[in-house]
Amino acid sequence: CFYICGPEPQNYPWGAPVLAPAPCSLADVMSEQLARQLHEEGSPFPEIPDTDLDLTCAPEGDTSSDLMLAQMLQMEFDREFDTQLRREEKKFNGDSKVSISFENYRMVHPYEDSDSSEDEVDWQDTRHDPYRADKPTTTPKKGFVGKGKNITTKHDEDICGRKNTARMDNFAPEVQVGDGIGMDLKLSNQVYNALKRHCHTEQRRSARLHEKKEHSTAEQAVDPRTRLLMYKMVNAGILENINGCISTGKESVVFHANGGSFEEKIVPEECVLKVFKTTLNEFKNRDKYIKDDYRFKDRFSKLNPRKIIRLWAEKEMHNLTRIKKSGIPCPEVVILKKHILVMSFIGKDHVPAPKLKDAILSSEDMKKAYYQVLNMMQRLYQDCNLVHADLSEYNMLWHDRQVWFIDVSQSIEPTHPHGLEFLFRDCRNVATFFQKAGVAEALSVFELFNTVSGLQINSNNEADFLAQIEALEKRNEDHVQKSGKKIFMDTSEGSPPQLNTDDDDD
Repeated sequence: CFYICGPEPQNYPWGAPVLAPAPCSLADVMSEQLARQLHEEGSPFPEIPDTDLDLTCAPEGDTSSDLMLAQMLQMEFDREFDTQLRREEKKFNGDSKVSISFENYRMVHPYEDSDSSEDEVDWQDTRHDPYRADKPTTTPKKGFVGKGKNITTKHDEDICGRKNTARMDNFAPEVQVGDGIGMDLKLSNQVYNALKRHCHTEQRRSARLHEKKEHSTAEQAVDPRTRLLMYKMVNAGILENINGCISTGKESVVFHANGGSFEEKIVPEECVLKVFKTTLNEFKNRDKYIKDDYRFKDRFSKLNPRKIIRLWAEKEMHNLTRIKKSGIPCPEVVILKKHILVMSFIGKDHVPAPKLKDAILSSEDMKKAYYQVLNMMQRLYQDCNLVHADLSEYNMLWHDRQVWFIDVSQSIEPTHPHGLEFLFRDCRNVATFFQKAGVAEALSVFELFNTVSGLQINSNNEADFLAQIEALEKRNEDHVQKSGKKIFMDTSEGSPPQLNTDDDDD
């Protein structure tokens, strides 16, 4: 077998000779030049000549060593990392008094130039803060230091004072203890203990106020449970939306709402939500309006204070229903949900009707309003068997040239132990208002009381008049205890009121 190959390799003692490159033909050279020319003409961007860019912080440095070049690049990377870390630290702390330092995460390079303007000292970020307060010296376990006359115990006044000053840093963040850097502050035990007790007291008070706000209705706001009930009414379609607060009082908060539909019943286009407040601190004395009412007497004694508020809402619902049935102008009840009573809105286009106190009436309209109130009080007492018990120009509205009664949650029956006293108070408020308004036909408080109640109490002295009223109430209470629920009937002049055992429809 023979192989076709070149000449046999020869062994040269002084090494293999360097062969000259093969010569190129003129055609090959011309083709390369032509190709390069065509490439330059067809390129859209002209070539930018290379320039020496100074990418290092020390242009004078020796870059011939790979180690030195790597260290310079690492130094630049570490500087950028520290700058970004400083931004993150500042963003994280913000304006907080208590700041967190990322000092342990910084990249400290031995070749970093300390003269750079970017590396200004920030005492907030350094580990060695010259303004940091010195820690108070602690005494050893044996309880004293020194010997002989120079002995110092842990009860030393200066040591305790410095230690108390340092302990103030453990107070709550909202307690501003000040900044005593560079000052040798000493706080006595008496002052420190007083501040500590005050701090704890304020913390407990703040917690109680926060809890009270979360579980009760504020003046123009509602607690979360009440808000949930209002949302459920909207979700159920009873209300389209709740617009805002109309009025506030010590008893309730009133909101305006747009009505929807409820169980095939058309809800009025404009409604009000009367939200009874779940905290009635200044309203607790009003239990006398309900605990002696035979309709709620048995239930009242078994309820806690929060559930009594629901009883108030239920009481107003029953009273409004009875008043509406008698044809007396008053809001119409839509629905009752716990302590939220939904009623028709007295007003138009989100504007509530003015109170009789604020309404601007002519003398003719004021006279008309007086006779309307007189007639409504008679019907309320005789047909509805109710006493408003808080009737005044503040609880009467003027709408469509008609007086409307509102706020009847405290209304009671005349057989209540103080029913006639409350009626006399209503008559006094009404008579005083219309007499000051210039209504010449306005009856006196004694005449108005006899006209409304049908009783004939002859006296022009208020003390004597009230004494006779109390005697009638005492006699009525004795009869009620013996024979059950009674109501007053009309009597002839000079004789006490008669009692009737017939029950009225609620």
